[in-house]
Parts: sequence; structure tokens; C-alpha cells
Amino acid sequence: MAFESLSDKLQNVFRNLRGKGRLSEADVKAALKEVKMALLEADVSFKVVKQFIKSVEERAVGADVMNSLTPGQQVVKIVHEELIRLMGSETTELKLSGGITVLMMMGLQGAGKTTTAAKLAGKLKGRGKRPLLAACDVYRPAAIKQLQVNGEKQGVEVFAMGENQKPVNIAKGAYEYARKNGFNVVILDTAGRLHIDEDMMRELKEIRENVPIDQTLLTVDAMTGQDAVNVAAAFEEQIGIDGVILTKLDGDTRGGAALSIKAVTGKPILYVGMGEKLSDLEQFYPDRMASRILGMGDVLTLIEKAQETVDEEKAKAMTQKLKKAQFGFDDYLESMNQMKKMGGLSSVLSMMPGLGAQMKGIEDAIDEKKMARTEAIILSMTPKERSNPEILNPSRKNRIARGAGVDIAEVNRLVKQFEQMRKMMKQMPGLMGGGKRGKRGRFKFPF
Repeated sequence: MAFESLSDKLQNVFRNLRGKGRLSEADVKAALKEVKMALLEADVSFKVVKQFIKSVEERAVGADVMNSLTPGQQVVKIVHEELIRLMGSETTELKLSGGITVLMMMGLQGAGKTTTAAKLAGKLKGRGKRPLLAACDVYRPAAIKQLQVNGEKQGVEVFAMGENQKPVNIAKGAYEYARKNGFNVVILDTAGRLHIDEDMMRELKEIRENVPIDQTLLTVDAMTGQDAVNVAAAFEEQIGIDGVILTKLDGDTRGGAALSIKAVTGKPILYVGMGEKLSDLEQFYPDRMASRILGMGDVLTLIEKAQETVDEEKAKAMTQKLKKAQFGFDDYLESMNQMKKMGGLSSVLSMMPGLGAQMKGIEDAIDEKKMARTEAIILSMTPKERSNPEILNPSRKNRIARGAGVDIAEVNRLVKQFEQMRKMMKQMPGLMGGGKRGKRGRFKFPF
């Protein structure tokens, strides 16, 4: 999980601060020393950490904080505000012109640039734009094919001229093709290298001189930590960048790149990649990210994810079935799939306020393999068995166990749990809001 290590350490520091009725200057300095170590271990730039701690300390040792009724909470509030300022204060939107907007994607090999280009095209298409992907990477084997496959999945056309063409000619050709065919966004997937070299920079400069580039977007791998910041600084110095897209943030437990890039380069983080699926690209909100780091949750992102992935009609139908205790295994499977689309149960729980400090224990309790086995068991049932669990006799259960590759005890356990859940809901009409008692019932089902 993103920032997991840093988040755990910061929450431990602030838990100790909140436990004290009054704070002395020495208490604050001792806590900030631990914060400093946590940030350095998260691979945040030393200069950035030094300035961050100085800014927090100047505000935290003031009389307003020391004399307040909740000094610990005040210090946390200051750290939260300074984290937001460090990452950019305000959310930066991708600037799109009235005509054709040309976006040049840059980055080193392995940062996920080609996949990110397709993700961005899909996101812009969802906003009503008509994007065109341009395959300008003629060096990496299968780079053009990769972009074409991902473009097809996103329903976005890909302009390609083959591996024997110069990248600048492909970029010019893509722009002309977009102008003649009504595309209003062109995304240039340029070639990366294993490291920054003169040839790559010369090629990027040539494209920029011959095509009306509106924005240059740098893709960097969050898991490379401080190296990602150094790469961003080098690209800014030689080419100039308008925004950064951080990939693989879901796999980076430290988060140093996200906390350093804006302060070092002065350029905003526009999007973050939070998974391998083509839909896993999130707009970067400094305030929400700061809240996640401090274990305050991120309810707004959770709501947005639910709105994007949950089918409202299916949700209403599910609620009605739950009220009448008429749901079957198909409904259970559908709820599991909806959870997957939102990033999985652990992703959802990580955005819930107050669960940050408990996430380790919760995640340990979430057995993803067990959930996969549950899905296999349900898929091994016939449609009739899934809608009518009461017909599951021993011979049917044996067949289901063989089909799912599990022991029959697991099938029995799942069926028993399912039956108990249905029985409980039949016995609680007030809770479910069904029947005459449901109208007078004090509690309603919380969906």
C-alpha cells in the first residue's frame, strides 16, 4: 500500500503526542526528530525534509499551540497543512486547449510510460475528448504493438508509421492526421532509455521544435524513490516539463518521490498510477494524499471510485433482494466483483477514516487467496445452484469441490455461512426495512 511504512511511523509519533495533556517545546522537538527520521527513511530529499521540519517547528512551538486544550491535535493539523503545501497545495488540472492539444509523454524505460499514455487517453475519452495515441517509440521491441493493444482496449485509435521512421516524422504525421480527422488531443508516446543520454534529449528537442507541443508530461516510477526526483530534475533542466505522472505508487510503501518532486522541480504531480489495470490512473490531490499519509482516510476518493464503478441499478436491485432475503450466490459474486473494481477490500479500507493505524491487522485478516477460492467455488456451481442454494445436496457439493479444486469442507463452510446470513436477515425485518415491522423499525439496512 502507498506510504504504508511512512504512515505507520508518523501515526505512532502523533499517537504519543495526543496522549499528553500539555506539550513542552522539548516534546515537540523530540517528536519532529522522529518525523524527520521517518521522512528520510521514506527516501524524501534531505533538503526537502530539512525545510519541512523547519516550517513545522516554527508554527508548532508557538504560544497558540502550546497553550491550546489539544496541543497534540494542533501539531498534527500543522503537519497535515505542511504536507499539503509540500505536495503542491492545490490540485493541478491537465491544461487542454480549444483546438488540438498535443501532449508529449517522456520518461525512462521501465517507468510505465506506454501504459500510462493509454491510461491517460482512456481518462480523456471519458471526459468527452477524442484522443489519438501516436507510437513514436521505434526502438524498444514491441513498443508499437503494446500501444496498439492498449489503445484497442481503451477504444482509442493509435497512429503508427512503423519502426523504420524517425520519431519526429511520426509526431508530425500524427498531428496532421488528427487535424484532418477531428481528433482534439494527440498523445505522443516517445522513446525512453535505460538512463538519460544525449540522443534521447536531442530527439525530444527535435519533436518539440517541429510539433506544437502544449504540455510535456514526465512519467516516473515512484518505486525508484529519490532517483525519480533526480530524473525529473534532469528532464526539467534539459527539456522542460509541465507536469509529472507518478506510476506504481500502489507498490511504493515509502512515498519519497511523491513528497519530493514538487519541492525539487517546482512542477506539479498531475496523476498517479495505482495499479496495473488501464483504469488505475487517479488524479493527484495533495490534500487527500496528506490525509492518507496521516491515517485520516480519503472518503472523497472512495466516493468517486464508487460512482465510477458501481452500477446504480444493480445496487438498488441488490438492496431489494437483501431486504427480502432473496439473494443468491450470483449476487454474492457480483458484490465481490464490484469490490475488485474499486481496488479490492484492502484499498477501500485504507481510505476509511480511523482505520489507518489498524490497517496492518485488518489486511492480515483479509485472505485474498481465500476470496479467490470462494469465487472458484461459486463459479463451479450451475446457474440453478447459485440462485437456489437450498438444492445443494452432498453429491452436488462434491462435484463443486472437484471443479473448484478445493476440499469439500470449504464448500460446506461457505454454504453454511451463506445460509446463516440469509436466515439472520429473515429474522430481522426491522433491520432490513422489509414488511410491516420494517416501516416502524428503528434501524435500516445501511446500503
